[in-house]
Amino acid sequence: MTLITEASTEERILEAARRIFTNKGFLATTIRDIATEADINVASINYYFRSKEKLFAYIMDETIKKVFDKIEPVLNNTETTVFEKVEICVGYYIDQVRENPDFPFFMVNEVMAGNTTLPMISKIRTLADSYFAKQLYALQADGTINFHPVNLLWNISGMIVFPFLTRPQLLKADNFNAAEFDKLMQERKKLIPIWIKQIINGQ
Repeated sequence: MTLITEASTEERILEAARRIFTNKGFLATTIRDIATEADINVASINYYFRSKEKLFAYIMDETIKKVFDKIEPVLNNTETTVFEKVEICVGYYIDQVRENPDFPFFMVNEVMAGNTTLPMISKIRTLADSYFAKQLYALQADGTINFHPVNLLWNISGMIVFPFLTRPQLLKADNFNAAEFDKLMQERKKLIPIWIKQIINGQ
């Protein structure tokens, strides 16, 4: 019975933290905010996760794993084209970042700090060894593209991540409200695959 109670408490903390981090952002969120949302005391959060930073890191690691659990089968599907893979993966990734808008900041800060233990870092090899990577190199080999395939991946990543990096300032300056920004990202789920196809076919 104790194990069930502890597991339930930990999950309540995680669920509350996901909601608060998403709504308020990492910097504006306090441990007390999360404790209030989870209807527990601050000491319980410190017991399970030690600090706000460690709790946030846990959730971000969880997000990375969730994304890759979905996209790895897509990347290694031998029956779909490069364009189909891009469309599916872009949709998955944007949806995850919409749910966790602080995720790009977390990744940038951790990479700049020299953290090489992130799940995202360890998954780079998975991407490099995927069937999708083989398809991209085949496009280079047959002359369909005349640039290194990694440039295509950087373009895709930049198209997804950069809007979220500018999101706080855009909202603060009243360029968009949260709903309008979300609508724009929904549009990008359709537009990015089109742009990537144009880069490949129209170079």
